Amino acid sequence: MSRKISIAIVLGVLVGLLGFGAWTVLLKPSGLPPEGFARGNGRIEADLVDISPRLAGRVAEITVHEGDLVAAGDVLVVMDTAELRAQLARADAAVASAEAAVGVAAAHVAEARARLALAQSQQSRAETLSVRNVVSREDLDIRRTETQLAEAALTAAEATQRAQERSVEAESAARAEIAARIADSTLYAGGPARVLYRLAQGGEIVGSGGKVLTLVSLENVYMEFFLPADEAPRLRVGDDGRNVAESSVSITARLSSSPQAQFTPKQVETLTERESLMFRVRVRIPPELVAARIDQVKTGVRGVAWVRLALDDGSLPEWPEGLTPPLAPVSPAAGPNPVLP
Repeated sequence: MSRKISIAIVLGVLVGLLGFGAWTVLLKPSGLPPEGFARGNGRIEADLVDISPRLAGRVAEITVHEGDLVAAGDVLVVMDTAELRAQLARADAAVASAEAAVGVAAAHVAEARARLALAQSQQSRAETLSVRNVVSREDLDIRRTETQLAEAALTAAEATQRAQERSVEAESAARAEIAARIADSTLYAGGPARVLYRLAQGGEIVGSGGKVLTLVSLENVYMEFFLPADEAPRLRVGDDGRNVAESSVSITARLSSSPQAQFTPKQVETLTERESLMFRVRVRIPPELVAARIDQVKTGVRGVAWVRLALDDGSLPEWPEGLTPPLAPVSPAAGPNPVLP
């Protein structure tokens, strides 16, 4: 019996040592990563979006506060549009006046056509009677002149009508411009984000492009770190990566940008200088994973990013245990977020 207990104790110690060794190789911050993998320290980050009006004006209302979560299409800021609406009313009146002028011009065209038809009829009768010597040559010339005047009057009336129609188009374009300014006075969220800073208050006057809010976009959440020059060429853009945040839970990510050299000497002349090159690498957390736990997403959380390096035969190693989380996002009703702190 004592022998069996001793064997069980030995086996337990061996399993513990093996588990500790696996943890040390895979997840422990110190020490070297296993063959075919690289890692670097970083923070969960996201793009910042400034919300600014296109035109200078007074802030009528800010509908959100710092820390609020917003979705695409949510109203964030409403600028005062009293002056613009007065201009829009004046533009509406100008459009109506121009349309009325088109109606008057069209009536003049109809009148000119009627006068031309009468003049042509009188000229035709005069020419017939002139052949019979009933109408003098002078009367015939008068009828012909009246026809020419009627034709010129019709041409002028048609030109006036076209000018009035162009005037309607110009006034309508001016009205559309004012309406666009009014539409631009309401600022919306372009995508899921969290309000980071509120830089103005209701009633303040801000200039064109002046910042009212700063948002943390949740459409592009990522972690950046740096790799030495001998490892960067072995990366494959688009390959899976892993983010291990402070909670020590692995997050599926993707290598989304080409490595970029950093800390580069002005002239790379020696082997030592080449070896000192570092490359910036970004691994991006999939949007569907962020969306599944969007209420718990926080930027600034520190962690470690893992990437795979191509082996000598060009293949990529399999992710070891501890760095293979489920790829499917967790349902929002599943309770506390296990992947995004």
